[in-house]
Amino acid sequence: MSVDAPGRVLVRREGPAVHAELSNPRRRNALSWAMYDELLAVCEAVDADPGTRLLVLRGAPGAFAAGTDVSQFPGFTGADGVAYERRVGAVLDRLLALRVPLLGVVDGPAVGAGLALAAVCDVLLATPAAAFGAPIARTLGNCLPAPVVARLQRRLGVGRTMAMLLTARLLPAEQAAQAGFVHAVLAPQDLEDGVADAVRRLCAGAPLTLAALKELDRRVAADGAGAEDEDLLRRCYGSADFREGVSAFLEHRSPRWEGR
Repeated sequence: MSVDAPGRVLVRREGPAVHAELSNPRRRNALSWAMYDELLAVCEAVDADPGTRLLVLRGAPGAFAAGTDVSQFPGFTGADGVAYERRVGAVLDRLLALRVPLLGVVDGPAVGAGLALAAVCDVLLATPAAAFGAPIARTLGNCLPAPVVARLQRRLGVGRTMAMLLTARLLPAEQAAQAGFVHAVLAPQDLEDGVADAVRRLCAGAPLTLAALKELDRRVAADGAGAEDEDLLRRCYGSADFREGVSAFLEHRSPRWEGR
């Protein structure tokens, strides 16, 4: 593979929420190899810190992510392509495996790998300027891996996914919202307030419950309604947080979650 292109993942913390910004403005936040590695490092740091309740993923102003930086592709062989897709797949899998919710904020294009990143977000907010797709049939002539296609079909529906990919057209934010892919489409002037509200709501949730729901989503995606759930049920119902939740409900007060 070729040398790294520029680009960074800028990380900041606000209370219990960690914010990661894909930043490669000259290339509409297309991801370099280094940025993929930095996303993995962010995931490890988030999961290692029990005080972190949420990861927010967004792009620097102007785009979410315009795929992977194509300047890294010259000289690719078939084997390089497989290795690349497995490398990106490992990042997507790690984001899916986060114990905390992943909130995506899309303002501008989310295409190619940017679409795949949006698809692993648990909650997705967008502006009317957002557009989703992978127009590779018109541009690069490469291919998406099976896990990404499966995830898109689950989130968007089979027909909409295949039409989007085969016609190489981008899906506008409103249509993505109608499909349930996007949680809410917000006017640009309302975006930051909407993000703040989503952050507040997600950070206020019971940590064990949120982690269990995310794990159930992964298991149901793989095994359907028969997915194993007993360990998750036992953990939540047997937790100090559940006892606190019951007490708080009966005492008409807000619960104080500790994640245990």
